[in-house]
Amino acid sequence: MIDDIFRFRRFSRAVTTEVGALDTSFLGRGRPLGAARVVNAIGHGRGDVAAIRAYLGLDSGLMSRLLRSLEEEGLVTVDADEEDGRRRRARLTGKGEAEFAEYERLSDERAREILSRHARPDALLAAMDLIASALGKEGWDMCEMDPRDPASVHCLEQYYAELNSRFDTGFDVTLSADPDAEDMLAPRGCFLVCFSDGLPIGCVGLKGTDKGYAEIKRLWVSPAARGLGMAKRLMEDVEARARGLGISLLRLDTNSRLPEAVKLYQTSGWTEIDRFNDDPYPDHFFEKAL
Repeated sequence: MIDDIFRFRRFSRAVTTEVGALDTSFLGRGRPLGAARVVNAIGHGRGDVAAIRAYLGLDSGLMSRLLRSLEEEGLVTVDADEEDGRRRRARLTGKGEAEFAEYERLSDERAREILSRHARPDALLAAMDLIASALGKEGWDMCEMDPRDPASVHCLEQYYAELNSRFDTGFDVTLSADPDAEDMLAPRGCFLVCFSDGLPIGCVGLKGTDKGYAEIKRLWVSPAARGLGMAKRLMEDVEARARGLGISLLRLDTNSRLPEAVKLYQTSGWTEIDRFNDDPYPDHFFEKAL
C-alpha cells in the first residue's frame, strides 16, 4: 500500500532534483544553490546580513562562508551598517548585479519550461501556492498597505470574484458602501495585507466611520492559505490596530453563503446583532467591544 509518507518523500526527491539543490553549479553559473540564493536575496533588496541569514534559514557559520566566497569572486561587499556599527550590510558590486540579472533570466526561463510541461499549468501553480503557503507559514508578513496599492488591489479583486461566484445574485462592489476603500486609510482606518515570501495571500480592512464604531471589511484568504489559521490572525491583527487607533467598538457584516466566515465570528467573541446598514448583500451582522 502506498502511504502518505512515501508520497511525501517522492515529492521531496522530485523537488530536490528539479531545483538543482544538489548541483555544484546551480543553473550552470559555477556555484551551488546556497551561494546563488544569497545573491538573489541581496539583489531583491535584503542587505542586512542577519536578516538575510534568517530569511534563508542559515546558521551564522555557513552564512559567513557563503559571503566570503562571494566577496572573493568580486560579487559582494560587506561593510558595517552606517547607522548601527554592530550590524553588517551586504551589497552587490557591478559584477554581482550582472550575475543577479543572469540568475533571474535563467530562473524565469526554467519556470516557464516547467510550467509548459503540464496540460493545466494553472492547476500546477495552484498546487505550488498551496505547498509554499503551508511551508512558509512561519514567515508570513502582515503589512499595513494603501488599499489602492497593486498588492491590495490583487487581494480585493480575488475577493470580489469569489463573492461574485458564491452569491446567488452575483456581487458588484459599487453597490457597497465605500467601494474605493478610502475610509481604510490612516488615521481613520487601515488595510492589512499578508505576504508569503512576497506573494499577497490575504487581506482585511478597518473602515473608520462617524457613527461611534468602526467596521471590519473585506476579509479574504487565498485558497492556498486556507485551513492554516490566517483568517484568525488577520482578525487579531486588525483588532489590535483598532485598539491602537482608540476604537472601542467594531461591527461587521457577512453573508450566509460564506459559512466559514459566519462560524469564525460566532466563535471569536463577536455578538450577532440586528441589521445596521442598507448594504444589499449581507444577512448576518456582528458587533464586538474592544
